Amino acid sequence: MSMAQFVIEPQALIAGVECVVFDCRFILGDPDAGEGLYRQGHVPGAHYLNLERDLSGNVAQHGGRHPLPDPATFAARLARAGVTRETAVVAYDDSRQAFACRLWWLMRAAGYRPPRLLNGGYQAYLQAGGEVVTLESVAVAAPVEQISGFAQSCDIAGVRTAQGYGALLIDSREPARYCGEEEPIDPVAGHIPGARNRPWQAVTDDCGRLLDLDHQRAHWGDMLDAENLLVYCGSGVTACVNLFSLAVLGRHDALLYAGSWSDWCSYLSDAGSP
Repeated sequence: MSMAQFVIEPQALIAGVECVVFDCRFILGDPDAGEGLYRQGHVPGAHYLNLERDLSGNVAQHGGRHPLPDPATFAARLARAGVTRETAVVAYDDSRQAFACRLWWLMRAAGYRPPRLLNGGYQAYLQAGGEVVTLESVAVAAPVEQISGFAQSCDIAGVRTAQGYGALLIDSREPARYCGEEEPIDPVAGHIPGARNRPWQAVTDDCGRLLDLDHQRAHWGDMLDAENLLVYCGSGVTACVNLFSLAVLGRHDALLYAGSWSDWCSYLSDAGSP
């Protein structure tokens, strides 16, 4: 099993691989900061995608803090950057692949050729001597693909159904949030009953480089043998890093609970059950 189909090294990108590049840098709590970083400098030809405007939909009472984007709107955004279903795409961020993986999952789930992730992210590109530009990239638009939705995702009803047939639920958040010891974002602490914890940060090293296959297998252990896997996090973003890891190991069938814990706890009653 090769990682070459999942990640690209900075040196290869610098050498001039033919692809469309997306800058997915974002800072939770400061939704304009990522675009500001893009304007200060980015990979030549890269187009900026904002987590909340481009990679998420409108927030409502239910559905979580980062609901899936409208499929037609998402397809139109990709088309403006010249992307069709078969276009080679590279995505990067500077947050250990958290936001680049969100794009990876969305494109795969919508039937596009999945992008490769820039191994080590933007900082690795700079350290490799990559050129930086500040002007916004312009592309020749492609025809808009017709997509009906995002496969292998579910809402809270789908989670209940999955629980009924014995699916293994994976909580991708930090252990303290999983255990309910702290909750800095959502109004309720804890985790979905029966879920096991596999923090998304364990997929990469501190610099955002994908760890080798032995580390990926160790991250999952016996969970890889589960017949059905359903992955969630706080809002359906960082869970995509775990889903990326599973895909690297050949498990392309795992589901994403799109609304994740932020959706689950929006249904909690005073009695504490959804």
